[in-house]
Amino acid sequence: MVEQLQEYIPVGLLLLVAIGLAAGMMLTPLIIGKPRVHDAVKDSAYECGLPPMTEARTRFSVKFYVIAMLFILFDIEVVFMLGWGAVFRDMIRPVAEGGIGINMLLGAVLFLGILEVGHIYAWKKGALDWAPKKDLSSEPAASVPEPRMPELKKKAELVTS
Repeated sequence: MVEQLQEYIPVGLLLLVAIGLAAGMMLTPLIIGKPRVHDAVKDSAYECGLPPMTEARTRFSVKFYVIAMLFILFDIEVVFMLGWGAVFRDMIRPVAEGGIGINMLLGAVLFLGILEVGHIYAWKKGALDWAPKKDLSSEPAASVPEPRMPELKKKAELVTS
């Protein structure tokens, strides 16, 4: 019993060293460092020297999450395909000859068939479209946006006239 516990001594020492280093790294700045001065400017988020223009937590379209889930689903399909590709010769060889047998191959084909039905369904529903299609025939001709500042508006009038 004592011999078995002695095997854990190096693990215990390593754990003590790791805890000591972590505690030392956290306490050293408190002991030898200067106290930090907090003010609103230093604690604000930095965006090229300007105050933040928008809220940091913006809402995303549900379509991003749908595409992410579809990616994971078809990524898992690729993982299974790599595994089946590695043992393909064993799948088509009969069990009597040391192979996996045709049942495993049929199971793989059935799995791929179910995933392909889901793929076609997602495709028909438009879940794989990155952006909605625009009808260019109903859009007006491209126009120059109106400048916001009065001096730019004057320059724009001079250029267009």
